[in-house]
Amino acid sequence: MDQKNLDIYGNKPIPWSRALAALEAPPTKPDGAPNTYWLATTRPDGRPHVAGVGALWVDGKFYFVSGPVTRKSQNLAKNPNCAISVILKGIDLVVEGTARVVTDEPTLQRLVKRYNAEGWPASVKDGAFTAEYSAPSAGPPPWNLYVMTPSIAFGVAGAEPYGATRWRF
Repeated sequence: MDQKNLDIYGNKPIPWSRALAALEAPPTKPDGAPNTYWLATTRPDGRPHVAGVGALWVDGKFYFVSGPVTRKSQNLAKNPNCAISVILKGIDLVVEGTARVVTDEPTLQRLVKRYNAEGWPASVKDGAFTAEYSAPSAGPPPWNLYVMTPSIAFGVAGAEPYGATRWRF
């Protein structure tokens, strides 16, 4: 992994291990709610689109769901480049990469269990997720599971030791 120190105040680069530990830690909100993740995609006319998603960091990748009729899914169908941002304990992250729909049954089953553990009673049916409810921005069921493979990330530390770093995967 290549890293570049972006800090202008003399702080050392942030090690990726710090960002990774924050990504893998339990939610940091006072009420114990999951962290809020923001997915940025590009509309066909080049304008940005940002939407909240219920993302999971698993095995070095982000997973999230979205219905096929949503703006974010339509954008990803035309241009898989995207970014996910999140405020974590002590560090703000923006991770850029490419997303694709997951269709293999073992991955769908493994990820639905992770979502179930976070309180969303989803199940897998016909290669997608379904449930009685989801986030309003996900559109109606069924929901595709997407995996976003990171290519670059930016971190800005909001707690000591401070710093700003770019990582290339």
